[in-house]
Amino acid sequence: MHGSRMLRRGPTGERLRHELKRLACNFAPPAVFLGKIMRTTPRHLILTLLGGVLALGLAASASATDFLQVYQQALQHDPTYQQAYANYMAAREVRPQAWAALLPQLTATAGKTWSHSAGDGGQIGSTAGGNFYTYNVLSSSNSDGEQWSLNLSENLFSWTAWMNLKAANSQVAQAQATYEAATQNLILRTATAYFNVLAAVDTLQAQESSLKALTLGLTQAKESFRVGLIAITGVEQARAARDTAAAAVISAKQALANAEDQLEVITGRQYDSFAEPGADLPLTMPNPANQNAWVQTSLRQNLTLIASRLGADVARQNVRAAFGADIPTVSLVASRSYSSTGTNETLFGQEFRGLGSTSNDRQIGIEFSLSLFNGGADQARIHQTQYQAMAAQDAVEQAARTTVQQARDAYLGVITGIANVRALRQALTSSQTAFKATEAGYKVGTQTEVDVLNALSTLVAAQTNYATSRYNYINSLIQLRYAAGTLDPAQVATINRWLTTVIRVAPGQMTPESMTPPPAP
Repeated sequence: MHGSRMLRRGPTGERLRHELKRLACNFAPPAVFLGKIMRTTPRHLILTLLGGVLALGLAASASATDFLQVYQQALQHDPTYQQAYANYMAAREVRPQAWAALLPQLTATAGKTWSHSAGDGGQIGSTAGGNFYTYNVLSSSNSDGEQWSLNLSENLFSWTAWMNLKAANSQVAQAQATYEAATQNLILRTATAYFNVLAAVDTLQAQESSLKALTLGLTQAKESFRVGLIAITGVEQARAARDTAAAAVISAKQALANAEDQLEVITGRQYDSFAEPGADLPLTMPNPANQNAWVQTSLRQNLTLIASRLGADVARQNVRAAFGADIPTVSLVASRSYSSTGTNETLFGQEFRGLGSTSNDRQIGIEFSLSLFNGGADQARIHQTQYQAMAAQDAVEQAARTTVQQARDAYLGVITGIANVRALRQALTSSQTAFKATEAGYKVGTQTEVDVLNALSTLVAAQTNYATSRYNYINSLIQLRYAAGTLDPAQVATINRWLTTVIRVAPGQMTPESMTPPPAP
């Protein structure tokens, strides 16, 4: 099981610090029935119960796979990114193809032939006295020949070819912008999947800690019922709460497995440990600290928006190229050809040799071509490209609005993220102080068992919310730079330096046994 392998080793102080961070904030429902149990249970057993909840540790590892390493593996193995690279390389070949239509075209042909024919034909003759008669003429022929030719053509003027070249330049630029956008999107997708795994680990550990506490509570309830301190109702309430927590653990394990699978789709592998943000995570305001400035930067530099604008340029060039069907084209043509044949014939049994011919031709000229009518196909093509250009321009407007929204949302995410991290850090400090005070009051009898449990629930919620707020802050930073078109591997390295704490993630085989918590005692 994921959680049991993650929560076993480590120094006591470190275990306590990490466990308070991982515990779930769903202790309020058990407070009702546990309060009944705790009021009838010796104090040293109550402290043992709480100690069992808090003495869960994280398995420390000598090293962890950090965010930078995961990103580097994503660069090598992510199919979406590899597909974007292949599409970019393919799109680059559009330009030389467009240039080819404007460069000289030279073709050559050569061949050699052999032929044989034989037969007879009826003829009518006449004698000197004027009498007619018929006779057959027997003949045969053998011939061979060879020929070759060179043909050269050069476009002197072709409106369509020149417009296609301009469109090709825009297509290559669009492909490059799309590829660079895919490179930045890979960082965004990797970060999202990476921190989703960390959040899933937090949730699983919280649910497992809650389950362990409720299992201990069920054990104490059974013992209290055995000695007659509580009714059977208290035992059933404890069992119901414990079973609910067991179901929550199963759901958390599934969520963690799904998060790991989503990261594996990008990187092609699973991991045993990760690095997560340390206590010294820096909270820096965006520079410049002005939302409108980031919006304007995004409108200039967002790569998806740039690719959309270049796509609109391609569509406009296609419209111009379509009008070329109504414009004459002028070409220079030249050719050189040679042919030679040799023939031997046999007639009335007599053979005649050396019959044949040769030719050596040269041609040069200028050709003028204009399509007069082709059934309306040219006009239909013009209308088609015009509507495509309209759609491309609308796509630019949609991309611009989306970019503005992304920039604004990401900027607000960073600003509120900083405020949330600071507020929840203070809430965590207050919750730690309150828990210690409540625990001390319980030891001297001024606080009840329910007060201790509620204080623990508040502390767990504060620690979990604080951890989540840091993930949200980092993701917002990445999203802001992605919207502005300035996200690069240097930012990955910067974020990676903030991840200084090792967390164990042990992906195991998903079986009913590994997914199901131990049965209730």
